[in-house]
Amino acid sequence: MTTSLADHLRSLPDESLAALLQLRPDLVVPVPADVSALAIRAQSRVSVARALDGLDQFTLQILDAARLTRNPDDTTTATDTVLAMATAGPQPPAPTAVRAAVGRLRALFLLYGPEHALQVVPAVDEVAPYPAGLGRPAEELDPRTAALCADPAKLRRTVLAAPPSARAILDRLAAGPPVGSVPPGALQAPPLGAADPVLSDPTNGGAPTGSPVRWLVDNRLLVPVTTGSATASGTVELPREVGLLLRRDSGPLGPLRTSPPPVAAAPREPKAVDSAGAGQTMEVVRNTEGLLEQLADEPAPVLRSGGIGVRDLRRLARTAGLDEPTTALLLEVAYAAGLLGELETPGAATGRYGVDQQVLPTGGYEVWRAVSVAQRWEQLARAWLGMTRQVGLVGRRDDRDRPITALSAEAERAGAPATRRAVLGVLADLEPATAPTPEEVQDLLDWRAPRRSRGRDAAHREVLAEAAQLGVTGLGALTSYGRLLLGDVTGADERGDDPLGVHADVESGDPSGAARALDALLPAPVDHFLVQADLTVVVPGPPEPALAAELEAMTELESAGAASVHRVTTASVRRALDSGYVADDLHDVFRRRSRTPVPQGLTYLIDDVARKHGGLRVGLAGAYLRSDDEALVSEVLADRRLESLALRRLAPTVLCTQYQVGRLLGALRDAGYAPVQEDGTGSTVLTRPRIRRAPARVSVTTRTIDPLTAPKLPMPRLLGVVEHIRRGDAAARAARRAPAVVRGGAPGLGGGPVPAHTHSEALAVLQQAVRDKALVWVGYVDAHGATASRLLKPVSIGAGYLRAEDERTEMLHTFALHRITAAVVAD
Repeated sequence: MTTSLADHLRSLPDESLAALLQLRPDLVVPVPADVSALAIRAQSRVSVARALDGLDQFTLQILDAARLTRNPDDTTTATDTVLAMATAGPQPPAPTAVRAAVGRLRALFLLYGPEHALQVVPAVDEVAPYPAGLGRPAEELDPRTAALCADPAKLRRTVLAAPPSARAILDRLAAGPPVGSVPPGALQAPPLGAADPVLSDPTNGGAPTGSPVRWLVDNRLLVPVTTGSATASGTVELPREVGLLLRRDSGPLGPLRTSPPPVAAAPREPKAVDSAGAGQTMEVVRNTEGLLEQLADEPAPVLRSGGIGVRDLRRLARTAGLDEPTTALLLEVAYAAGLLGELETPGAATGRYGVDQQVLPTGGYEVWRAVSVAQRWEQLARAWLGMTRQVGLVGRRDDRDRPITALSAEAERAGAPATRRAVLGVLADLEPATAPTPEEVQDLLDWRAPRRSRGRDAAHREVLAEAAQLGVTGLGALTSYGRLLLGDVTGADERGDDPLGVHADVESGDPSGAARALDALLPAPVDHFLVQADLTVVVPGPPEPALAAELEAMTELESAGAASVHRVTTASVRRALDSGYVADDLHDVFRRRSRTPVPQGLTYLIDDVARKHGGLRVGLAGAYLRSDDEALVSEVLADRRLESLALRRLAPTVLCTQYQVGRLLGALRDAGYAPVQEDGTGSTVLTRPRIRRAPARVSVTTRTIDPLTAPKLPMPRLLGVVEHIRRGDAAARAARRAPAVVRGGAPGLGGGPVPAHTHSEALAVLQQAVRDKALVWVGYVDAHGATASRLLKPVSIGAGYLRAEDERTEMLHTFALHRITAAVVAD
């Protein structure tokens, strides 16, 4: 006699139930009301599919063996029977490996019961209808095919007589799946004695005299499931007996591999892998900063359908010197890291984009720039690992034949984080510095989780390419700091003690292990530069933040890289003076930072620009211009390049115009003058560049849980969940023991307790129970209109409510008296 899954779960200790919930966390979302609800959920199609998705190829094959060896009478199997089928092939696996796989299936409760009477969860047959890629038995498909299969010798002769093209079809279906489609008309038999009208086709092949598929059907080796028509495709199925005959050389389950396929590539030099990856991380940080600076100067409008337009993406890629896929990747990662956001622009003119939002850096960008290169890279890499975006879709066409743009909703894929971690997990499980080929990575994924990796070859290749572009891998192998980062991220998910990521290390400000490991590989930040005679400034390494800010204010960037080159120009010196520097400050910076003597030409340039700087004063008139140098004012007034300003002389040293200050300043600077703005008191107005930032966004690095999986809870919390389920089960059993009238039925016959049939009698029973402190069965209607019953100890009655202590939970509850339907004193 078989035992139901609910009864089997009830017989388990709390630790075993908690272990099940730990292996299948989706069973506790939400927490089941009782053991029966837990059993129903554990056998549901969705939950079983999730459990199967995490199994490797060998364990799935052992599950198929359990399905194929079930007894038709009671649908049970045994471990020894499964072992016998698994070891029936020419290269049998070790019995210990088979028993270990059976143990994994029993731990997940895909198999349950004693070893001599194992039962398979019924939903497994719904999720995977063809065990081991074999079709249904012949007796379920066609009586004539069943008669053929009942004679093994005749079946073997028929298979041997199949033409080569037909035998190729049999071998293909025998490998699984056992169902195939045929082109229209391939199964249409000609009239008796007539010529065969069905010619060979690219799908079926065969001789010009007929279709090999129809030969197989006519000889009962294939069974038509749907015959189709002259215009519709048909479907055929290979019977299980024929498939087992064709697998006589490989075994009924096909080739069995108890371990992952080996990797042929030899490990590389770990130092070379880390060096290559570290160099790429510097490029990623530099290019990301360059893209964000471009968006700060010229924000990209948001399309009406969302995302950045193709033209804006091309403009950003061209300016940054990158290709469009890399630009899209960096933008997506920066957006996921909270460095990019949308800014509302109310009142802006609506152009062809039809939008009122712009994409530009957020306030978090300033914080990101202030930390080290390693920490900046870590924030980007964590965002890439956790973002639900498939960047490889950018540039393709969607279902409506419209291009998928960067940052648009069409590139959203909830399974993207799991795909990245699966691919990097394969690299992490190999020997350090091993660089497998993409084909070897796909083979490993096919063995580790064949159900998840099926049909996702392109996505896996995209992950490998993105990991190389971001510096997570180097020379095709996972770097040492990439391994630490992956372990940190996946370890947080497995611990489950911080499902919302509130205490994430990335937010604490302390460098993580991955950041410290990368810091050791990167060149140390420098606090100096080398000034050359041609006014170029060479920075022999990544500049520290203070030096980078000074170079940005005083120089123009000419080339970036491990050693960047800057140039001091008249415009850069003027920009520094406009932002608040004076000549002495600039001289001091170059003397203090330069490891070479400061060229005399640089000193002359700074002094010359500083002497002219501020010689003209601009204020509001529209705008006015004044200077202590009367000759300079006359020169400006006579300058034909400034005729459009319509300048007028108010005094020997004062000019005015009808235009605003900004236009006057711009025109004077374009003409080669060096004016400064002053306020109403005559004080200089500093003109630092205006920085626009989008509202702050939360980085995806704060979410450490895969969006497709339930949070993994620690064992103490799981034991608490088990206790809650046990209490619910006890309450369900107690409710079944309640009198029939309390449960909503008719009062039973016999000498049992007599219930109160009217509301007034129920109140009398409750009042007496308050005085006697007695237990009472109370039936009531809940807020959803459902009838329920509880065993209560009434405490008080008043104001239209009953306050009572639940006998099971020992908690006080309040019940509206008008919802109480019956009350019976318990025995």
